Amino acid sequence: MLVEAIRRVTQRDWTIMEICGGQTHAIMRFGLDQLLPPEVKLVHGPGCPVCVTPVGLIDQAVVLAMEHRVILCSFGDMMRVPGTQIDLNTARAYNADVRMVVSPLDSVKIASENPDREVVFFAVGFETTAPANAMAILAAQRQKLTNFTVLCAHVMVPPAIEAILSTPDCTIDGFLAAGHVCAVMGTDEYQPLVERFRVPIVVTGFEPVDILEGILMCVTQLESAHADLEIQYRRAVRSEGNPVAKAVLAEVFQIEDRQWRGMGQIVGSGLEIRPAFSAWDAKCKFSLGRPILQDVGPCIAGDILLGKRKPHQCGEFGKRCTPQTPLGAPMVSSEGACSAYYRYRPLFEGNKT
Repeated sequence: MLVEAIRRVTQRDWTIMEICGGQTHAIMRFGLDQLLPPEVKLVHGPGCPVCVTPVGLIDQAVVLAMEHRVILCSFGDMMRVPGTQIDLNTARAYNADVRMVVSPLDSVKIASENPDREVVFFAVGFETTAPANAMAILAAQRQKLTNFTVLCAHVMVPPAIEAILSTPDCTIDGFLAAGHVCAVMGTDEYQPLVERFRVPIVVTGFEPVDILEGILMCVTQLESAHADLEIQYRRAVRSEGNPVAKAVLAEVFQIEDRQWRGMGQIVGSGLEIRPAFSAWDAKCKFSLGRPILQDVGPCIAGDILLGKRKPHQCGEFGKRCTPQTPLGAPMVSSEGACSAYYRYRPLFEGNKT
């Protein structure tokens, strides 16, 4: 029914970017893009936090594990993302104490159980995971843990959308915004983007029906020459967001400029630990300085994250770059566009295994 409704309303060519890696995987898994009329083109945005984490921060995590001999804790997706030299998984093979955790509070527990060791949690994610990491810092403060710190790599979605729309060659007509981010932060930050750039933004969920309905809402606006902010994911998102989570974020973090892999520096797009909590900031405690900014290797992550090219258009896709031998983060992460194409579109040229 939704597919037919999209077909009926579509009269012109439109390019819509979904801004969430979970939505990208759902689109590919269920073939939603293949159900749409040819006039509606879906492109994949920088919706994978692992994918946008710059090489320099990964190098800093490796340095902490290899040279400072800390217990380096991280989510599993970060283990095989290449740095300039090695990844965290390789560091672990070299006898570094690198551990996978499922919650930042696991790292706090490890620190309490190992008072003679420094424990660092590598905090990667959008606004969705940031509150839990802020709570971990507050928990360490309450427990007076002096051996726990956080290497912060948090980024925020609205500045990335603004950066994409500000590029001279941008061809994006509308966006599907990430429902889980807006469940935390609300939607107020998106309204100025709608008004400034005159593009519709539809806050969308992650099930196939959610995504198709979000596309229908976006195309309906475009066909009627409207640009509004709409919420498809109303069962989870309120315009004001989650006030408790937002308060915790404001207490622990402050907004900073942030380097994004393949996209360069985006003004006001990062969350850094406030000076009041510098005792739990790994960058301060270990005097890490600013990370190296350049990307390395043949990975075209920047073009993929900006929606300029799709994974199968990379010459290394499915050849030198596979989930077993990734050349870049989009092939590693469970939310990466390249891993979605490799898993769900095995017939693309280049994906032979």
